[in-house]
Amino acid sequence: MATSQTSGPAAGASAPAAKGIEVTPKAIARIRVAMQQEGISPEQGGLRLGVQGGGCSGLSYSVRFDTQPRERDRIYTYDDVRIFVDPKSFLYLSGMILDYEETLMRRGFNFINPNSKKSCGCGSSFSA
Repeated sequence: MATSQTSGPAAGASAPAAKGIEVTPKAIARIRVAMQQEGISPEQGGLRLGVQGGGCSGLSYSVRFDTQPRERDRIYTYDDVRIFVDPKSFLYLSGMILDYEETLMRRGFNFINPNSKKSCGCGSSFSA
């Protein structure tokens, strides 16, 4: 199996390293909680980030748990959390920072993506 293995810093960083995908400490903590709620151990799987066609701007983010990486996936490891990204999605996600926000008005992941040229009004899709 040919995979790219990349380790992220334990404390997070403010900018993606070498045009990879960076995950903030808040996002890592939320991913851990969600994995525990789903009964998924870090050894069993990880979070799959992807891009798919759809939405009013043409592309939308896909976030789900997966049991294992696929053959050509890039694998990012932050502490004990693994992130899987397929090669096609990586073209749109390279340089992105995944953050998590919890306020009175909003709770969820933020995709800080330098490849996004515009997004729709509701924020669920983007174009590159």
